Amino acid sequence: MDDFLIIGGGIAGVSAGARLAPHGRVTVLEAEDGLGYHTSGRSAAMFEERYGAPQIVALNEASRAYHMTVDGGLLSPRGLMIVAGEGETALFQADMETMDMPRISADEAAAMVPVLNTAAIVAAAYHSDAFDIDTDRLIQTFAREVRAHGGRVLTGKAVDEIARDGAGWRVTADGELFEAAVIVNAAGAWADRIAEMAGARPLGLQPLRRSMARLPAPGGHDVSAWPMVMGAGERWYAKPDAGKLLVSPAEEDPTEPHDAWADDMVIAEGLARYEAMVTEPVTRVETTWAGLRTFAPDRLMVIGPDPGLRGFFWCAGQGGYGMQTSPGASACLAAHVTGTPNALPDHVVTAFLPKRLY
Repeated sequence: MDDFLIIGGGIAGVSAGARLAPHGRVTVLEAEDGLGYHTSGRSAAMFEERYGAPQIVALNEASRAYHMTVDGGLLSPRGLMIVAGEGETALFQADMETMDMPRISADEAAAMVPVLNTAAIVAAAYHSDAFDIDTDRLIQTFAREVRAHGGRVLTGKAVDEIARDGAGWRVTADGELFEAAVIVNAAGAWADRIAEMAGARPLGLQPLRRSMARLPAPGGHDVSAWPMVMGAGERWYAKPDAGKLLVSPAEEDPTEPHDAWADDMVIAEGLARYEAMVTEPVTRVETTWAGLRTFAPDRLMVIGPDPGLRGFFWCAGQGGYGMQTSPGASACLAAHVTGTPNALPDHVVTAFLPKRLY
């Protein structure tokens, strides 16, 4: 019998498993054949400490040291730029203030990203304190921590049934029975469905689709040192990746939990917003894909015990912050499960509790 059974093998699940593994026997169940399949593996993979609501920023701050040091460090310099076109000044001002970014000129922006159209830019801001996250190494590092303490990380184990068994749980996944004292619901877009299977109340978590297009390097430029560029109000973004350029419409289209794919019209609209700010037209799209970013109604994560179901804990609703917050969020979850002091301020811990949504 396991002490902790974690349902979901994305970044939420494997990080929670790593934090709980020193405290007892852990099994992580992932429905797909690989870890981080649906959302974690389709992340923009950025660490930007000021990105998100104040409570999210607190998790970012609590996560920075782990990202910087574990396994030799998982971050590499990238930088972040915000650009605004005509009519976007208010959005730009809000972004600049939220992320504490100094303003730069259009010429300075174009010096860093030569394809930017200085005639179209009415405002720009930049700071260097933003980093690429090696997301695969991050997921595998957490998974290794689980295994190093004798735990298991199992793929291809879709949950079929969940039932109480006295003080514990019986979970059937892919025809195999698992027993545990505690369940951690880290099922991402499927978290409400897992809750209902266990007899818990769903919390209104909403998966939102976000699409991505991979383009050849525009104009034959070497894009490796370019910062990530975000349109004001996060209406699009572009990010270098392995010599190519990723461009996202940054849409948030409500959908059901599923293996998401990009909508061609949405991609086209996002590319048009990107093209309005650059001098190089998009002549070819190499590939497109989409992922699901799942949010609670108040867009804060759900971390902690279910108020109506003993032995059932939530680690869900990561939205677009799962990778960068994972060290801090998983430590918060583990403190709840083990009954140990939480390193985060009380008001931050309280903001994430599931009971707020009951």
